[in-house]
Amino acid sequence: MAIGPPPSYLGAMAILPPMSSPRAALRDFRNFLRHREREHVLGAIMAVLVTIIIVIIFIVDSQINTAPPPQIVTVELYDSNRTDADIIADQKKDQAKREAYAKEKQRQFQKLEKQLGMD
Repeated sequence: MAIGPPPSYLGAMAILPPMSSPRAALRDFRNFLRHREREHVLGAIMAVLVTIIIVIIFIVDSQINTAPPPQIVTVELYDSNRTDADIIADQKKDQAKREAYAKEKQRQFQKLEKQLGMD
């Protein structure tokens, strides 16, 4: 004859402790501190203060120099009745400006290269 599994002894136990109010928790903590020696209380206070100071430093440091600088965006408004020739002419003008900028930048780097003797 088969016998079933033994009864669980954990069935009557709570998994989490019963909830109590914050007042009761503070009262319990105060009673705990009253029955401690002075050195234990001072050590606990100093440990809590050091922890709070470290957390505050992390919070303050995370907010310093993290925002990107404001960006200025310029927008050119064009007439809605522009022809394809106008668009191509504007694109050629813009391309010429980009190429002139790139050549000037290259000239500056070549000048710097000569100054540093990196021929």
